[in-house]
Amino acid sequence: MKAVGQPYLPRPATSWNDGREIELLRYIYDLPNLEELRGSPSKVIDAIDQYGSDKDYLMNVGSAKGSIVTDLIAAVKPQVMVELGGYVGYSALLFGDAVRRAGGKRYYSLEQSPVFAAISRMLLDLAGLGDFVEVVIGSSDIALFNLHNSGMVKRIDMMFLDHYKPAYVVDLKLCEQLGMIVPGSVLVADNIIAPGNPPYLKYVRSSVAEKRAAAAAAKPTSSRGYDVNGFPSYVLAKFNVSPENALAGVDIFGNPDLTYESRLVNSFEPTGEPDGLEVTRCIGIDRRPGSKL
Repeated sequence: MKAVGQPYLPRPATSWNDGREIELLRYIYDLPNLEELRGSPSKVIDAIDQYGSDKDYLMNVGSAKGSIVTDLIAAVKPQVMVELGGYVGYSALLFGDAVRRAGGKRYYSLEQSPVFAAISRMLLDLAGLGDFVEVVIGSSDIALFNLHNSGMVKRIDMMFLDHYKPAYVVDLKLCEQLGMIVPGSVLVADNIIAPGNPPYLKYVRSSVAEKRAAAAAAKPTSSRGYDVNGFPSYVLAKFNVSPENALAGVDIFGNPDLTYESRLVNSFEPTGEPDGLEVTRCIGIDRRPGSKL
């Protein structure tokens, strides 16, 4: 993989969905050494990093934060890992390869954009991961619901969150509600410093008593609402979401009885800017009086 010290080009005002993703695909398939990339996730990742350094910025997790996650994968050895927000496949290449090497069974990459998903699939096929990583197109909440109801994913051993920032809490609660998060599950949330995610940090760092109190006080009409408080306006504008239309696709209540241990791991964006990952472990279920489950 490309060295951490070789940064991407600076993030421009418009940093995605402006044609750069298609140009990345053209760039890689026009490489004179394309045949050397076939079957090699690390070489495909290097080519993506080279594009980000020499051609145009890409909103990938990057090698600095990526190495933190791959070390966790090696330690946890997840059988099933799910990522929310696949973009062009960088994290699916990096983490899917790590899960496969750790003896895992399946990696699911959820991506709302069919264009980005198609690019991801082509790069995964090039790297020889097409039969191990499944790219699922659609909104994250509906995709998670369908994966569970179809029987494809009953338990998530490890989950990487890197999609619409206000959806972190909602999608985690959905996974809790469906029984997909259990003691031993590990969550890794990206962009905890830049742009930050106050609602997510509050939730995973809250005690069971605090979560029960919040759940009891919640209005029934809030079961589909995203908490958009504390996010910079550009985060909401990026996804064309306002507080009025920030609604999930299914009713979501979570499981406040799950106990978490959570910590911030400081790192850097591929541009070299500071950022961090929140690493959270589910360590138990509190079934003392007051539990609703």
